[in-house]
Amino acid sequence: MSHSAPAVPESARGALRIPTLQIADIELPEGMERLRELAYDLWWSWSPLATRLFTWIDPDHWRRYHNPVELLINVEPHHWIRLLSDPEFRHAYEAVIQALDAYHARPRWYDQQGAPLSGPVAYFSMEFGLHESLGVYSGGLGVLAGDHCKAASDLGIPLVGVGLLYRSGYFRQSVDADGFQQHVYPDNDFARLPVLPVQAPGGGVLTVPGRVVQAAVWKAQVGLVPVLMLDTDIPLNDPADRPIASILYVRGREMRLTQEIVIGVGGVRALRALNISPAVWHMNEGHVAFLGLERARERVQTGEGLEDALKAVARNAVFTTHTPVPAGNETYDRELVRRYLGPWAQDVGADPEAALALGTESGQFNLTVLAIRLSSHVNGVSKLHGQVSSAMWRHLWPGAPESPVSAVTNGVHTETWVGPEMRALYAQHIDPAWAEHLLEPELWNRVTEVPDNELWAAHRSQKERLVRFVRERVRMQSARHGLAPDDLRGVERLLDPRALTIGFARRFATYKRAVLVLSDLDRLRAMLSDPEHPVQLVFAGKAHPADRAGQDVIRRLFLLTQGEFRGKIVFLEDYDMEVARMMVQGCDVWLNTPRRPQEASGTSGQKSPVNGGINLSILDGWWVEGHRGDNGWAFGGGGSADPETQDKEDAAELYRLLEKEVVPLFFAKEADSQRHGWIGRMKSSIASVVPNFSAHRMVRDYLEQVYVPAASKRG
Repeated sequence: MSHSAPAVPESARGALRIPTLQIADIELPEGMERLRELAYDLWWSWSPLATRLFTWIDPDHWRRYHNPVELLINVEPHHWIRLLSDPEFRHAYEAVIQALDAYHARPRWYDQQGAPLSGPVAYFSMEFGLHESLGVYSGGLGVLAGDHCKAASDLGIPLVGVGLLYRSGYFRQSVDADGFQQHVYPDNDFARLPVLPVQAPGGGVLTVPGRVVQAAVWKAQVGLVPVLMLDTDIPLNDPADRPIASILYVRGREMRLTQEIVIGVGGVRALRALNISPAVWHMNEGHVAFLGLERARERVQTGEGLEDALKAVARNAVFTTHTPVPAGNETYDRELVRRYLGPWAQDVGADPEAALALGTESGQFNLTVLAIRLSSHVNGVSKLHGQVSSAMWRHLWPGAPESPVSAVTNGVHTETWVGPEMRALYAQHIDPAWAEHLLEPELWNRVTEVPDNELWAAHRSQKERLVRFVRERVRMQSARHGLAPDDLRGVERLLDPRALTIGFARRFATYKRAVLVLSDLDRLRAMLSDPEHPVQLVFAGKAHPADRAGQDVIRRLFLLTQGEFRGKIVFLEDYDMEVARMMVQGCDVWLNTPRRPQEASGTSGQKSPVNGGINLSILDGWWVEGHRGDNGWAFGGGGSADPETQDKEDAAELYRLLEKEVVPLFFAKEADSQRHGWIGRMKSSIASVVPNFSAHRMVRDYLEQVYVPAASKRG
């Protein structure tokens, strides 16, 4: 039975429908036509039914690319004959399409709020972490943006994402045999990615005009939410301008500035070309702040004075800052910016110096400052981060209240990060539709009634999958390093599913202190070599190509994995969303050791509890709000003025917790051989974190506390 396109559901009538062009050479047999629609709707990325179907079509290809567009392009016609002869496959296809239609048609929370917004939220972000098949993200900022879009789709909040489509994305990481990080930049073929070119009203590909540079517009569909991405690698541009949107967080400062101008100016123009009139403009970090200048230019062109135009665009613009670390607050030499702001100043009739003053801070042009001055609401991403940011930027609000920067604590898209066994456990013991009831604490308190052995079995199964994944990755890496066949066979003994497995995965910026747990090798050696209480550590993460100190941390860590700690400490190269999923789903303990108060949120720690993991973290970021004593371990809440002293104090407390509390509790068993004490803490972790730190809660907070108030000020 074939499916025709579904009728537009009531809940989706407010969703933005953006026409696109088909470009991929996908030939599908009769009755399977809607696989094309499925491949281009990233709803599949959090649907086990959909990913199981793609795996069924070609397991080897899916395992290698995790990309349904690439997969469908490469399916040979004779392969479909075998699949279509299998009634179970046909049934699976029907079930997935029905689930897709049901997702789009189901009632949504926003529908019940009386449509408080007159138009969509325009959500601008330099990166979007939607899935590993679309490599336009580097880490936490992008993954947060992706989770924001997914949650907005789930809740029905009208939102359109705006970003860049990078030809080479972020770098792929490999570590050579000497421990040095290598950087490889892929050359993405957009025709083989889950994105489609946006169709211009008059036909053809929509192209955004600029004074010098033009950009094609592509769309990634995330459930009900479209994410528009600008591409400068088009023949209309000068060859020297085509690489502007090529590499995410490119090292060259001037090239980085041009990227930020393209996303800010070009993003506004793309929305205008599509007749999209946002009710709110959300700047996700300062990289996108130039959108405010473009909006002001538009108003001046209609006859409004510049001062009034700047005030008007700020009224319904909101800004989220994600880090107090200087490297995260982009600054440029004023003379460089002057060259690029010249045309804008000319268009609005402003003195170039006055234009520069909008973002000037301590003699530099600061995009965080520009974003703050061009918005009516500024928030951090945890309560502590809001306080820290208020102190940092207090001088920009003379006479303002004590805390000019508010806080909306980050959350994670639960369905993206939960493992299959835990998902099934929740469906059986919590609610078959648990994913639609994420914000009901009383529902999640039911986890206390789940039999301990069943919870442990589900988590243990995910842990065993992590061990298999690690072994496969390390075998491939070791083969590349030239290890002998017997050594490669020995990888099968790497990691022990019975051992306490501690995970650490994030950007290898030095303030995150990946090596804090390695600061006393004698104590660590004693802990990892105890045959009765085995402990093992799994690390993953990238250091920016310009961050030599971060790369040195990776080398030091890697060399330890090749020496006496071989088999007890593992470093997984090429950290991406797939590696992150595997780790948060399989680790027993999630370790987070930033130098307080520099971790704005640390959302990876919110992904572990839904899988039964327990946090062991510095009392920083979201964990200040999440820790309640029975759901994990906290340390380092004070903080010394001297970083070296703070590091020593935090390391000593970390070792004490591991030796005296974490390891003993993990291996303590009752008379029935069950770890009831540990499992009780797992249940507290699940019940306390899942409903309170879901992206559903985060996006609802944004709507109620940020978007609706800003929309009411719209000029």
